[in-house]
Amino acid sequence: MRYLIIDDEHIAHKIIMEYCEMLPHMKLQKNCYSALEALEYLNTHQVDLVFLDINMPKLKGFEFLKTLSAPPKVIVTTAYSEFAIEGYELNVSDYLLKPFSLERFLKAVNKVMGSNTNLKNASSEENDATTKRIFLRQNKSYIQVEVDTILFIEASGNYTKIVSKNETITIREKISDVLESLHSDDFIQVHKSFAVAIKYINRIDGNRIHIQDHTIPVGKLYKANLIKILK
Repeated sequence: MRYLIIDDEHIAHKIIMEYCEMLPHMKLQKNCYSALEALEYLNTHQVDLVFLDINMPKLKGFEFLKTLSAPPKVIVTTAYSEFAIEGYELNVSDYLLKPFSLERFLKAVNKVMGSNTNLKNASSEENDATTKRIFLRQNKSYIQVEVDTILFIEASGNYTKIVSKNETITIREKISDVLESLHSDDFIQVHKSFAVAIKYINRIDGNRIHIQDHTIPVGKLYKANLIKILK
């Protein structure tokens, strides 16, 4: 993911770069210290994601955004919470309030990665292949998972299990937050404690869903979700 940082504070660039260096597939294109500098760069270059400050001299962040006819994905990084509504009206992907933690930063990046259909898998043999990935925090580690390999998700007390083709990862996070990070229509919640990948459903027997060697219960309140996909 090619990204651009637009911020008039050097410390903000340093923090974002340090966070991004922990993540594979994130490639810095340029550090811009004003919106005018960014405009000049974007006239001749393309990026997938912009980290954008709001309060900058000469041209403010949102004023800059309004000048773009086809803006990339945008994560706002600012100390001003009062502009959040305007940000979402401009369709920004996320709004990070300074100072933000690595965990909060990862959620924002996951949201972009889950929704950006232009992310290419450089190792793929097919040029038009896309691979969606998210980063999951397990204790002090961050594990990258291909969304396409996830079979189902299970809530377990204060934790959530992500069961994929290759492994099971347990993280300290709500199942609702995990589903939001996936940002995908490929998953459906079938129980208060379970969400499944639709394409991996082998069969449905009454109130049971079978995925490979796993059996997942269907909750009464979630049967309507199943009816939608059966139709």
